[in-house]
Order: sequence, then structure tokens, then C-alpha cells
Amino acid sequence: MNQVAFRGRHQHSLDEKGRLSIPSKFRETIAQEHDGRLVITNFPLCLVGYTPDQWSLIESRTSMLSNVKSNIQSFLRYFYSGATECELDRQGRILIPPSLREAVDLDRQVVVAGMLNRIEIWSQGRWDEEMKKAVENFDGISAELADLGL
Repeated sequence: MNQVAFRGRHQHSLDEKGRLSIPSKFRETIAQEHDGRLVITNFPLCLVGYTPDQWSLIESRTSMLSNVKSNIQSFLRYFYSGATECELDRQGRILIPPSLREAVDLDRQVVVAGMLNRIEIWSQGRWDEEMKKAVENFDGISAELADLGL
């Protein structure tokens, strides 16, 4: 399996049909190494996109989780029921289904963030709120990371 390395954040716009232009660095990786496909699904506050290899890894790992714990089943139901395979078109865009756009309140202005093994797709407003929280909590997070040796 190829190790994916999505990095950086990019501001983009959804068009009137719900198509999102994938940032060029991400698009190159997706097109060349993953047949131009991403699996997009729900995540609290944003959408996440995985390459098919990464998605298979997640499926393999989560298939080992308990089928009787209701909180795990609720999460898996939420996570998997939204999963949609999206293919890059000739212009390097993906069509995000209306149900996924509505689930995280995506409007015209979005942020596409590289998170190494996945991309996150945020509405601009929610992204700004999340960044504000990260800055406010930076000292505490830094201390936790230091405890982990980072």
C-alpha cells in the first residue's frame, strides 16, 4: 500500500452543482497513484476523503470492532452510510453529493486540508472556528505532545 502524504490547506469554492476542485498537489497524487478516486464520507463538522488504499485499511481495522456495543455501531453507521466513491473529472473536480454537503453545512467557500493519510473538506466558517479553538488550546496540546516525545 502506498503511503499517502496530503499536506497543507487550500481555499476553494464549490460550484453550483456541488463540484469541488481538488488542489493540484493532491490531485496529482490521487490521479497518478489512486486511479483518480477518493472515498468521501461524514465526519463530525467536516467531510473526510480517503484514497481507496487507505479506505480499505480502515474497513479492515473497523471490521474487527464490536458488533454489540451501541456507540461503536452508531459511529460506524454514521461513518459508512455516508461513504461515496468520487472520481476526478477532467478538470480535477469531484462531485460531492447533496446529502454530504448538507450534513456538514458546506456552502460555496470551503477549505481543503491535507491530513497526511486523508483530506478534510470544511466550510470556511467552521474551519475558522476550529482554527480559533486550536490556537486557544495550543499550550495544552503542546504539553500533551511533549509528553509523547514530540
